[in-house]
Amino acid sequence: MASELYQKGKTLEMRKTFIGQSCRLFFSDDPVKILRARGQYLYDENGTEYLDCISNVQHVGHCHPAVTQAASSQMALLNTNTRFLHDNIVTYAARLSATLPDKISVFYFVNSGSEANDLALRLARQYTQNEDIVVLEHAYHGHLTSLIDISPYKFKKLGGQKEWVHVAPLPDTYRGIYKEDHPNPSQAYADSVKSLIDQVQSKGRKVAAFFAESLPSVGGQIILPRGYCTKVAEYVRAAGGLYVADEVQTGFGRVGSHFWAFQLEGEDFCPDIVTMGKPMGNGHPLACVATTQDVAAAFTDNGVEYFNTFGGNPVSCAVGLAVLDVIEKEDLRGNATRVGGHLMELLIQLQKKHPIIGEVRGVGLFLGIEMVKDRGERSPATQEAAHLVKKMKDERIFVSTDGPWENVIKFKPPMCFSMEDAERVARTIDTILTELSMEENQQAFKQ
Repeated sequence: MASELYQKGKTLEMRKTFIGQSCRLFFSDDPVKILRARGQYLYDENGTEYLDCISNVQHVGHCHPAVTQAASSQMALLNTNTRFLHDNIVTYAARLSATLPDKISVFYFVNSGSEANDLALRLARQYTQNEDIVVLEHAYHGHLTSLIDISPYKFKKLGGQKEWVHVAPLPDTYRGIYKEDHPNPSQAYADSVKSLIDQVQSKGRKVAAFFAESLPSVGGQIILPRGYCTKVAEYVRAAGGLYVADEVQTGFGRVGSHFWAFQLEGEDFCPDIVTMGKPMGNGHPLACVATTQDVAAAFTDNGVEYFNTFGGNPVSCAVGLAVLDVIEKEDLRGNATRVGGHLMELLIQLQKKHPIIGEVRGVGLFLGIEMVKDRGERSPATQEAAHLVKKMKDERIFVSTDGPWENVIKFKPPMCFSMEDAERVARTIDTILTELSMEENQQAFKQ
C-alpha cells in the first residue's frame, strides 16, 4: 500500500463518512495525519517531525527494528490458533513470571487491556463467589460493558452507577479530601475504603475485588501515597475480596525504579491479580492477566473452558519477547529514571517561575503538571491547559490533558525519550506560559 492514498482533506472526509463520530481524533479541530514514525518521533504527510509525549503504547519506541523484525519473521513462519502447542507463549510467560512476585505465576493471554480487566473481573468473582467491586473515583478500566460499569469516568456520563459498584475517594494528596498536610494521608484514604466496605457489608452484600490502577492516569497522573495499597489490600482481603492491580498503562518499567508500578509500594506488597496491556506489544494487540495458583484453580474448577483464539498467538508473543529484550538491552528502565528525573526537575523549576503550575508529580516517565488559576484555591485552569496543548502542537510537540477537570498536562512518552527531548519540552512550556502570563497582564491592564 502506498504511504498516502489520499490527501489529508479527503482522508478526513472519508473518516467522517465511514468511522463512528464517537471515535475522536487527537486535536479534533485540526487533526494531524501521521504517515510514519520512529523512536519518539512522528511524521506527517509533509514530513514534518513531531515529538511524541503521549504514546505510551509504543513503549520502546515507534517501529523499533527489533520488534518489527520479530513480528515479520514469526508471521512469515507461523501464526495460528493459540490452542495448538507452541514455544513462544510458554517462553514469554516464563519471562514475565521472572518480573513478578513468586505468588503471581499463572498467565492468561488476551488481545487488549479491556479484555484483561474483564477477565480479571471474572476471576475475582469466581474465586470469591462475591459480586461487588470497589473502585476509585475517576477510574477508567476499559471500554467493555462490564468495565464501563466499574469506571466512574465513563458510567457517570452514561447509565449511572450499578448497585454492586462502590466508589472510594481517589487518593489525591493535592486535590483530594486528604491533602499533603494531613499527618497520614495513606491511612486516611485506606480507612475510607474500609468504611465503604463496612457499608457494603451492612447491606448484606460482599466484596469480590478492589480494582485500581497502580498509578491512576485518567484521574490526573496520581501517585498513590506509600502505604495505601498495603492497607487497602488488608481491608479487602479481610472482607473476602481480592486486590486487582491495573498495570495496563504503567507496567513494563515505565516508573524506572521498578518493572511494575505496584512495586513502588514495597517489596512485601503483592496484588492477587495483575492486568497488563498497552506497552507489552509496543502497538501490537497483546495483553495479559497474571494471578495466583489458587485463583486460577478456582477459575478452572467452574467447569467452563476458557480460551482466547488469538490471545498469546505466536506472532504476539514473539513481539512481546522482543519488547522485553529491548527494555533490558537498551536499559530503558534506567533511561526512564534518568530522563524522567531530569524532566521532573525542569518542571519543578518552571513551577517556581509560573504560578499557574500548581503541582508537579510523577515517577520515571509517568509525569503530570496540574495547572491552576489560583494556587491557594487550587481552582482548575482547564482553558489554560487546553491552550498549552494547542501551542505545544504548534511547536511540533504532542502532549495531552487528563484529570477530572482536564487541567493536568500528562507525559507518558516512549521509553527512548532523551535528555534533549526533556529540555526541549521544558523550554517550550516555559516560553508558552511566559507569553500567556504577558497576555493576561496586558488584558488586566486594559481593564
